Amino acid sequence: MTRDAVFKVENLQVSYGPIQALKGLDFEVKRGEIVSLIGGNGAGKTTTLRALSGIVESQGRIFFCGTDISTMEAPSRVGLGISQSPEGRGIFPQMSVLENLSLGAYLRNNKVEIADDLEKCFALFPRIRERAKQVAGTLSGGEQQMLAICRCLMSRPKVLLLDEPSMGLAPLIVSQIFKIIVSLNQEGMTVLLVEQNARMALKIAHRAYVLETGRIVMTGTGAELLSNDSVRRAYLGI
Repeated sequence: MTRDAVFKVENLQVSYGPIQALKGLDFEVKRGEIVSLIGGNGAGKTTTLRALSGIVESQGRIFFCGTDISTMEAPSRVGLGISQSPEGRGIFPQMSVLENLSLGAYLRNNKVEIADDLEKCFALFPRIRERAKQVAGTLSGGEQQMLAICRCLMSRPKVLLLDEPSMGLAPLIVSQIFKIIVSLNQEGMTVLLVEQNARMALKIAHRAYVLETGRIVMTGTGAELLSNDSVRRAYLGI
């Protein structure tokens, strides 16, 4: 394991009943990187994130900052610094924006630090500040995605797992979301990104992995995969 590895994954396997969704993945995410997972529907991208965050049971070994977390429960992984924004955003629609954000900090006790992080979220996403008292379910799709990311940040994570942050959003909003992801990374946040918009994902990625039917079939820098003919034909429509 490299000394700067945030995640080191060995022979990761996940099954849903008789269906094996992940078939022995080996990969790593280094501190300060944006790493993208790309692939078609059913490739295993979302399952990979769920395995890392402890939402689904897995076999193999998952190391986080040198600690074996393979059998650790999901809440304990949040406490270590792993936070996931799920596919579909997963906000609580009947609760206010502020209540959703408060849930992101549920493992924390320092009220001053929590308030500071709330201000940082509002500075990052001014529209969330404007809608702080609004019921979350009345937000637009883009605003809900901003809220989902902010809720993750309220746990003060070491690594951010983002699952399809562009799903269902207008191109202008997608561009804004990706600029924020890059900005967070430039401030030191490690990001593991699952994204159907392969072009956008590869443009901002330091490195990327291509998944097909539960296996990693290709890896390289974002720039290398953007220029790879096989990737361009399969995922970029070129």
